[in-house]
Amino acid sequence: MDAPTTTGFGAFVRDARELVVQPRMGFGPPRRMRRGLRATRDADATSVGTLTLDSYTRVGDLAAARRAVTEGTDLNGYPLLTHGPAATRRMLRGIGGPGFPVQVRHGSAAPQDIVRGLLAAGLHATEGGPVSYCLPYSRTPLAEAVHHWTRACELLAEARGPGPEPHLESFGGCMMGQLCPPGLLVALSLLEGMFFVRHGLRSISLSYAQQTDPVQDEEAVRALRALAAELLPGVDWHIVVYTYMGVYPRTPSGARALQDRAVALAVRAGARRLIVKTTVEARRIPTVAENVAALETSARTARALPRPDRAAADDGRDTQVYAEARALVEAVLCLGPDIGRGLLTAFGRGWLDVPYCLHPDNAGRSAGFIDERGRLGWSSVGAMPIGHVVTPRPAAALTSSGLLDALHYVETRLDLGELAGTGAHREPAPAGS
Repeated sequence: MDAPTTTGFGAFVRDARELVVQPRMGFGPPRRMRRGLRATRDADATSVGTLTLDSYTRVGDLAAARRAVTEGTDLNGYPLLTHGPAATRRMLRGIGGPGFPVQVRHGSAAPQDIVRGLLAAGLHATEGGPVSYCLPYSRTPLAEAVHHWTRACELLAEARGPGPEPHLESFGGCMMGQLCPPGLLVALSLLEGMFFVRHGLRSISLSYAQQTDPVQDEEAVRALRALAAELLPGVDWHIVVYTYMGVYPRTPSGARALQDRAVALAVRAGARRLIVKTTVEARRIPTVAENVAALETSARTARALPRPDRAAADDGRDTQVYAEARALVEAVLCLGPDIGRGLLTAFGRGWLDVPYCLHPDNAGRSAGFIDERGRLGWSSVGAMPIGHVVTPRPAAALTSSGLLDALHYVETRLDLGELAGTGAHREPAPAGS
């Protein structure tokens, strides 16, 4: 493997001296998108830009995107393919560059045209994956998504030249947002990362979404780092933590407490980048000013935290999360060197099985629950080959009301102030047991 890249999205994050923070941001009009990116760049934080695409572009309905742009209809993101590469280059001029890389985020199971469009616009970083942008978001058969993402990876790799190194982030650690035990999230993120490398990428990031328990989350991020170090030698990789992706606290104090916990998780566990949320997530789409305020608050919080002991941050192997993730990854790797084919076989056999995911190619025999300590556990593992490291608790299977309680677990407790700190406080009462 070649030496680590010196330019591009991955290199910027790797070389940053503090936690890199990133907003969730996308606007339809180029001028408004430019204002949002400029404000992100100028925030008192080490930040990277986000260009989130609209839902029409995500599903390939370019006629609807064109109609919306022509009629001046507000979109929920930036219509990259409709505006075209020239307009996007103008929008980015003087903003995007080595000191402020911009990542395209989209949600597509078939991203080849999006990848071609972002490369034509002079961009080199995006995210997703054959599993993580298929099972939760579409009815696209998994085999088709693997095919589409194979070509997308190849397009990115083929764009390698004297400029920025192409970068691809796995969304695998964010499957379904919540109620998926971390061992499976870590495994999916690793497997997608290995899929990217198998198809030519040399700069990648691996994701993990904050869940219900701070201690378990730290175990997960450290397990992800440990497995990446073992399985991705010579690859330029980093870990990105997502602030909680589930039902969000409605009170400003609850939302701030949850964001503080996400910052503490990223810093303590050695992640390099954090996807930030605002205090208004539960009520509406945040403004640019609210996004900037969240970035700056998160950066200040991170700067105030002590840097963890490197050896402690690297110690992620002696945990339940690591054991589960390792078993799942090894099961897929034993199916052969083609990671894409391995993923298809594993899902077909139920060796990978995402709780509460209704996609036809997901077995749907696994289930998670929140235990009396606030940790995510398995009430059923289905056919997943983790029975030797997991003791499922069938009696904890969620009823319909228990599922609703579990979905609102974090929101309810943070809004009530029961988890207001950033430490490892645990709740005495299980959700839905």
